[in-house]
Amino acid sequence: MHDEIPNGLRPTHSPSPDDLPGTRAGNFVVYHAVPGFESELIRELGPSVREVRESLVLAEGPARHAAWARNVWYEPRWITVESIGDAARTLKSIQRNWALWTVGHHRRARLVAEKLPPVKARPQVFGTPPPASPLGSWTLWEPNLVLASPRCASPFPNGEWRFEEDREGPPSRAYLKLWEALSRLGEYPRPGELCLDLGSSPGGWTWAAAHCGANVFSIDKADLDPDVARMARVQHCVGSAFGLDPRHAGRVDWLLSDVICYPARLLELVQRWIELGDVRRMVCTVKFQGETDFDALRGFTEIPGSTLVHLFHNKHELTFFWKEGESAE
Repeated sequence: MHDEIPNGLRPTHSPSPDDLPGTRAGNFVVYHAVPGFESELIRELGPSVREVRESLVLAEGPARHAAWARNVWYEPRWITVESIGDAARTLKSIQRNWALWTVGHHRRARLVAEKLPPVKARPQVFGTPPPASPLGSWTLWEPNLVLASPRCASPFPNGEWRFEEDREGPPSRAYLKLWEALSRLGEYPRPGELCLDLGSSPGGWTWAAAHCGANVFSIDKADLDPDVARMARVQHCVGSAFGLDPRHAGRVDWLLSDVICYPARLLELVQRWIELGDVRRMVCTVKFQGETDFDALRGFTEIPGSTLVHLFHNKHELTFFWKEGESAE
């Protein structure tokens, strides 16, 4: 199966102003699965899947949101090439910036990549906009067949959101999840806003939100890291993340949760806050213990205004986004 162009996704002519000799577009989308979670992505995409090669899943279009995709190739096309040099020249004639993801023919693909302009994937400075230049993705499907897309979902090579890390302030690396979540949203806690951090110990998310200038009220049965607890604008209450009555909390601008619990229990908490609380935004980690709980995931996706995403800094977990007043995708 892996030695052939996928059945039903063979190169076919689709006239376009930017068509090049040997280039053919197709009515499909390429989803780059989170490595190790290909089966979750395949189940999520369902019967539209037509071919899987390692972490690349080819599915009939149009493109749709997929929580278990690290990146989405929106405009994939087959490019028949005659040589390594021909492959590089053809890609450069489409646009400048390309990120390689190999699914075989590794040495030959690397030789092509060496002839392309280098992509400077510097770590992102938190709070600055992501790169705006077009970044395409490509792979060598067969020795003389390139699969490439000039337009992709992620502004970073292969969906790898990396940051210039703070190795002194935060008590754990969990803060990177919140940094990435906020960067994807393009919205950050602001001075004067209230963040409620549920299950906050040792305080990575509390630290990150307070550094944005917001007031943070953290709740956990365990204490915060002493340095975080001493931060200005941080208050900590020893207690259960599930014990706070949303009706008693007042207006909450950001409900944050990286608490360890079963997805079904977090779903109940989220639904309770939406029903009874006064919340503007939510960012919560949905953590799986053992098998992926698809029933709980369905419950999250059915909440109007919600989105589930696998962050680059997530493990066997997804991040739940919700915004007041927004309808579902």
